[in-house]
Amino acid sequence: MQPVDFTTLTAACAELHSDWVPGRMEQVYQRDRYTISLCLRTLKGRGWLTISWHPQAARIGMGDPPPRTPDTFTFSDQLRHQLGGLALVAIDLIAPWERVLDLQFARRPGDPVSYHLYVEIIGKYSNVILTGADKLIITAAHQVSSQQSSVRPIQTGQPYETPPALIGTAPSLSESQQRWQERVSLVPGTLQRQLLKSYRGLSPALVRSMAQAAELDPNQSTESISASDWQRLFQCWQQWLQTLRIGDWEEGLKVGKLLGKGDKAPVESSNLGVAFAPGVQPYNFQPGWTDQGYTVMGWGAIAPAKNIQTLLKDYYTAELNQQEFIQLHHQLSQKLGNILEKLRQKASIFEERLHQSDQADQYRQQADLLMAHLQDWKPGMKSITLADFDTHQPVTIPLSPEKNAIQNAQALYKRHQKLKRARNAVEPLLQEVQEELQYLEQVEASLTQVDTYNSSEDLQALQEIREELIQQRYLDSPDHRSREATDVSKPYRYRTPGGFELLIGRNNRQNDQLTFRTAGDYDLWFHTQEIAGSHVLLRLEPGTVADETDLQFAADLAAHYSRGRQSDQVPVVYTKPKYVYKPKGAKPGMTVYKHERVLWGQPQKGSNYLMRDVIP
Repeated sequence: MQPVDFTTLTAACAELHSDWVPGRMEQVYQRDRYTISLCLRTLKGRGWLTISWHPQAARIGMGDPPPRTPDTFTFSDQLRHQLGGLALVAIDLIAPWERVLDLQFARRPGDPVSYHLYVEIIGKYSNVILTGADKLIITAAHQVSSQQSSVRPIQTGQPYETPPALIGTAPSLSESQQRWQERVSLVPGTLQRQLLKSYRGLSPALVRSMAQAAELDPNQSTESISASDWQRLFQCWQQWLQTLRIGDWEEGLKVGKLLGKGDKAPVESSNLGVAFAPGVQPYNFQPGWTDQGYTVMGWGAIAPAKNIQTLLKDYYTAELNQQEFIQLHHQLSQKLGNILEKLRQKASIFEERLHQSDQADQYRQQADLLMAHLQDWKPGMKSITLADFDTHQPVTIPLSPEKNAIQNAQALYKRHQKLKRARNAVEPLLQEVQEELQYLEQVEASLTQVDTYNSSEDLQALQEIREELIQQRYLDSPDHRSREATDVSKPYRYRTPGGFELLIGRNNRQNDQLTFRTAGDYDLWFHTQEIAGSHVLLRLEPGTVADETDLQFAADLAAHYSRGRQSDQVPVVYTKPKYVYKPKGAKPGMTVYKHERVLWGQPQKGSNYLMRDVIP
């Protein structure tokens, strides 16, 4: 995942200050453990400023509105209490090349600043800290005790201290190409490594795109770079510094002059403002998508982005969704696998007991034989062979030497009764386990279908599977709220050769929705026969009839979205939705049907339809 570097942060803050400062803060909502949203209202409109201190995706930018679920986090309560109704009057970078922002809040623009919200975007040490005008810490997203860090503890009531300063040379527009080249090539090494070691404010992604813009390989040795290559690279270096308006810093423009009025005392000329002000030339960033992530410099862009805010929101939402998808899919697969293994072992034990109970009549017949031939028993016998009543074949009966014939017969009668009782007790237990296995195999089939992340719909489908397992008490409810789904997931949609819409459930919630709510009187319902799989609904208008190619198309996809997807052929049933029922007390996705017809679906053909006939 590409982290937010100094260049990206500058670009994001420039847009924020241009469009959202000053802005009245109306609400605070914490989305998850690492993200808060501040609702800002300006003369132009209303929006949500997203601030994240995620270890891999710390960032700041405008985002989507939060969900309509209760906010139970303490940190957001404290921010709401302190900052509610105040105005965001400035966004400053606290020092050159540092990825630490100072969001300043006052009663109204021009008034003394009442609170500072420091946003530290520094990888795994990222944090958000609220202080008063006296710079004493009021609250922090992540408090750090002196035992955890002797360098920089972060505790309420203590003075706020900035993170340790970066080491290395600060880039400068006044530096000549010769001095710059000498510094980078002083120690032989790869171009990317030497640039990162020589100067502040750089990131691997920025250096890589800069080198590629100069038609160089970032991994090539500095010793192999020609004079013309150095010239092209230095031009890109100068372009980067000019885009950041380094000249303004070097002329000693102060933060207050760049951003507007504030209560900050005069600062050194190296301080940096990242916002616009009347009469100041705007930044010239060029946000876009690259083959490995994104860029704000336009280097290597394969598609432009609307603006910095949209770029960051879309990129990090997709990356975090994919990360959560992988973790959640692994968690659910592992949990389901463990539960299914235990249930199959339990079913095997019950089946073995039922097999033993099938021998109950044999023990009664042996006891009857023994009682009919008491005269043949002799003390100390370990077994006795007697002729069967019906077949007259010899039957060997094991005996206990310590018991007489009658006692041995009584033991056989007791065993007969015990096995008969066991059958009556085990049969309902086995049926219950088999129904549970059938249900969980259906869930497992849904999970198998959503095995790769392609869109937010895939993550939403997984989250719905997790919620279903929590409701069915197979999973414990998480202690903390995870990143929220923006909406409920929707079924897969295809178009048949005849032009009819085909809907396929991604999980049991969707299966029930399709079968019992979406389905109409003229539709057709498909499902693999006695094999766990998705519910498939072929939508038909009144007076229309699906031909054989449409039915086969639906059957092939029903076979593909099932546990039989690796087979050559899979039996698929179809019927009218009115003939599909949910038994009383049945688990989600479980149905019974009648008046069905059978087709043979071919999963491999179904896989060929996936990209060709899907409806976006």
